[in-house]
Amino acid sequence: MFPLLNDFARIPLCGLIAQYNHGGEAFPGPDRLPTVMRDILSKSLTLRGFIQREFIDQRPDFYRDVAQWIASGSLRYREDIVDGLDNAPEAFIGLLKGRNFGKLIVRVANEPA
Repeated sequence: MFPLLNDFARIPLCGLIAQYNHGGEAFPGPDRLPTVMRDILSKSLTLRGFIQREFIDQRPDFYRDVAQWIASGSLRYREDIVDGLDNAPEAFIGLLKGRNFGKLIVRVANEPA
């Protein structure tokens, strides 16, 4: 990733899904932090972590703007749709393993009683 970044690039950081199954333990393998820090320093990068709730007050503006962008075609998105609640566990495991692309949705149909 770092070789592709321009000098002074800004990198937003959100989510730790790749670490959910590690229980806070160190990842196996070499410590890459010194190399990462060298790359951050040599390219004068800015990294900023954020959590969605920090921007909750901007939600109405976001909904308005995104709806316009989707309608105009300037914003496109992908959904990975899995049918049936029975397939949800496998879909969730696939999500954690990076098998899906886009937003993962489990579609559950209402059936008459």
